[in-house]
Amino acid sequence: MEKLQQLLLADKPLHIHLIGVAGSGMSGLALLLLGMGHKVSGSDRVTTKETERMQSLGLIFSSPHTAGAVSGADVVVASSAIRQENPAYNAAVEAGIPVYLRAQCLGAILHTRRGVIISGTHGKTTTSSMAAHLLREAGLRPSHYVGAEIPILGSNAHWSTEGDLMVAEGDESDGTLALYHPEHALILNVEAEHLDHYRDIEHIKEVFTTLADQTTGKLIYCAQDEVARELCESRSNAISYGWDDADYCARDIRDLRGTSAFIVSRKGEVLGDVELGIPGRHNILNALAAIALADISGADFSAIARALSSFAGAKRRFETKYLSAKHRIIDDYGHHPSEIAATLQTARSLKPERIVVLFQPHRFSRTQLLAEDFGRVLQGADKVFVTDVYPASEAPIEGISGQTIVEAMGRHGDVPATFLPDLDTAHHIVGNALLAGDLLITLGAGNVHEAGTKIARDLKILEEIKGLMPGDEIEGKLYEPMQRHSTMRVGGPAQFWIEPHSFYSMAFAVNYCRERGIPVRVVGRGSNLLVRDGGIRGAVIHPTGGAFTEVALSAKGEITAGAGVRLKKLASFAGANGLGGFEWMEGIPGNVGGALRMNAGAMGIETFDQVVRVTFLDEDGVIRTRERDEIVAEYRNVTELRRNFALQAVFKGDPDTAENIQARWQESRDKRKSSQPIQASAGCTFKNPECGPAGKLIDELGLKGEAVGMAMISETHGNFVVNQGGATAAEVLELIESVRAKARHKRGIELDTEIKILGEHTSQF
Repeated sequence: MEKLQQLLLADKPLHIHLIGVAGSGMSGLALLLLGMGHKVSGSDRVTTKETERMQSLGLIFSSPHTAGAVSGADVVVASSAIRQENPAYNAAVEAGIPVYLRAQCLGAILHTRRGVIISGTHGKTTTSSMAAHLLREAGLRPSHYVGAEIPILGSNAHWSTEGDLMVAEGDESDGTLALYHPEHALILNVEAEHLDHYRDIEHIKEVFTTLADQTTGKLIYCAQDEVARELCESRSNAISYGWDDADYCARDIRDLRGTSAFIVSRKGEVLGDVELGIPGRHNILNALAAIALADISGADFSAIARALSSFAGAKRRFETKYLSAKHRIIDDYGHHPSEIAATLQTARSLKPERIVVLFQPHRFSRTQLLAEDFGRVLQGADKVFVTDVYPASEAPIEGISGQTIVEAMGRHGDVPATFLPDLDTAHHIVGNALLAGDLLITLGAGNVHEAGTKIARDLKILEEIKGLMPGDEIEGKLYEPMQRHSTMRVGGPAQFWIEPHSFYSMAFAVNYCRERGIPVRVVGRGSNLLVRDGGIRGAVIHPTGGAFTEVALSAKGEITAGAGVRLKKLASFAGANGLGGFEWMEGIPGNVGGALRMNAGAMGIETFDQVVRVTFLDEDGVIRTRERDEIVAEYRNVTELRRNFALQAVFKGDPDTAENIQARWQESRDKRKSSQPIQASAGCTFKNPECGPAGKLIDELGLKGEAVGMAMISETHGNFVVNQGGATAAEVLELIESVRAKARHKRGIELDTEIKILGEHTSQF
C-alpha cells in the first residue's frame, strides 16, 4: 500500500483500472482518482446510470469484463466481490500489473491527506456524510468518500484540491479496517456483526483496536457503546460523546416529528442549540460525533449548527419516499437488530397510527445467527411482512429463509408477521394492507426498497384521485385482490381499486385515468369474470353506493336501477311491487351493469328484453341517456357498452299477481338448484355454438369431472368450470383450452368463451 501511495503522489498521472467499477465503493474510488488527475478506466458486468455519469467525467468504461480492459494499466484495483477467475483480474496478474484491493487503494489515497476514518458496526454512512457536510459548510473544503448516494453532498465521493482533510467511511466487514493509519478516527459502536468473516466479538475488537493503535490524532468514540468505551476510554488521545458525562453531550432533547433539537455542551460548556434535519436519538449520537470532529478541526459552532439544520440524510437511511396527510413511506438500510431497533424507535417518535414493516433479511448466515434478536426487535412494529433472504453472494443454508424470522417473532411476542417469499409481488400484499395513518418502512440492505418505490408511486395516484373529489365520493385501495370480487374466487390484484359513489365521481375517475394513460376497467360483482393470476394493470372501477345501488318505481310502472344493483334485488323489488317478468334474475349472481354489458339471460329471457333506456358514461367522458331502440343488443354482447360504461337503466315489467310471480320465482330457483353447481364459478363458461347448448356438447365429449389442479368441469352442468378450493386462474384457463381443443378436434366445433377474461399472466405493476 505504501508503494501505491508513492505512485499516487508522483508527478506523472497513472492509468488505473477498476474491476467492478459499478459498485458504490468502487465508483467512489473512481471519482477520487479522476479528481486527483489520474487516467481511470473501469469494467463491470453491467452498465448503470452511475457508470454513464462517470463516463461524462472522464471514466473509460467497458462491459462486460474482458482481458483487454486492463491493457496499458499501471495499477489494477479490484472489488472484494471479484473472483480470481475474472478475465480482467487474470490478465492483470499474468501481465505483472500490481493488483490492489479497494480498501488498500482507499488507504493509499487517504494517507495523502489528513485522513479521518469513520468506523463502527452501524451509522457509518450517515455520520461520514454528516461530518463531510459540516466541514464543507464550515469552509474547510474536505474531500470525502461515503458508502452511499448523498443528495446534500452531490455524490458519494469528491476530491478537493483546496482542503487538506479527507473524511472516509471505513468498512469493517472484511477486516480491511486495519489497513488505515488516519490522523483522526471515530468509533461509533462495536457489535457482533459480519460473523461470516469474524469468529466472535473478540475477533471484531481486534480490528478496531488496531485502528485505534494506528490513529495519530484524536480518537472520538461513543460513550454510550459499551465496547467502544472499553476499547477507547483509557487512551490519552480519546474524546467521548454521549448523553451524560461525555466530553461532548446532548441535553434537552426534543422530538419535532421529523427533526430533532438539542443543546450541545463540551466538557460542561454550552456551545449552543441545534436542530438536526433528521429524526432519531441514534442520529443525535451520530451528530455529536460529527460535531466533535468539526470542533477539533477548527469549525465555528454557528456554522456547525447551520449545517446540521440542513442535513437531509443519506439515501436509504430513514429516507422519506412518500409523505401525505394519511401515509408516510420510509426506506431504511438497517439490516442488523441494533439498527432495526433504532429505526423503529425513530419511526415511533413520528407518532403514526401503526408502523408497518417490510423486512428483507440480509445474508443467510446473519439470519441464522441473529434470528432471535430479529424476532425480538421487530416487536417494535405493529405489523410485519418478511421477504426471503437477500443472499449477497452467499450460498443458501438449508432451513433458513424469511420464514425463520417470522417463527422467531412468534416466540417473542404477538405482533402479526407474514412471510412473503416473492419480493416481486410483495408490494401487492403490503400495499393492500395499508390503512390511513400508517407509516410503512421498507427495511434491509438488499433491494427491498424497490417494493416501497412501487407502493409510493401508486399511492400518490390513488390519493390524488380520492383527494380531488369532495368528502368520501370516491374510496379506493391499492392492489385489491380480484378473487374477493369474482364469483370464481380466483385472480390477481387490481393495481388501483376505485369505488365511486355517484355518476359524477365515476366520470371524474374515468377521465382522470384516461388523461394519464391509465387503463380502465369497470367491474361489478364479477359473476361473469375471470381475472388472470398477474392481476389487472391500471384502474378497476367498482361503482357502488349512492345512485348506483338505488332502485325506484315510477308512476308509469317502470323501475329505475343503478348499475350496482344486484339482479336478485331488482327481481325482488319488482315482485314486491306487482311487476312480473324479472323472476329469471333471481339466480344470476351479477348486477345490473354487468347484465347490461353482456346482455345476460336465463330461461329464454335476456336483459334487453326488459330495458327501456340506459344512462351511461360515453367514451368522450359525457353522461348520456339512450332509448332501447338506439342500442344494438346481441346474444351476450352489447357493442355500445364495450366502449362505454353503464350507470343506470330503466326496466319495464308486466303487472301480475303475487301468486304467479312467486310461482315463476320458485320455478327458476328449483331449476337452478337442480341444474347448476353450488361450487364457486363464473357462470356459463362458453357461448352456445350453433349446433346447440355448450353444456350438452361438453357432456357428450365425456369431459364432466375433468380437472386441472383445483379447477374442474362441473359434474352437474358441463358448461360450468368450478373452483374446488384454491384454484388458480392459470388452472382454469388451462382447463378451458383443453375443452376447446377437444371440441375442435373431435367435433370440429369452435367454442367461444362467454366469461370475460382480464388481466396478465404475470404481474406488470
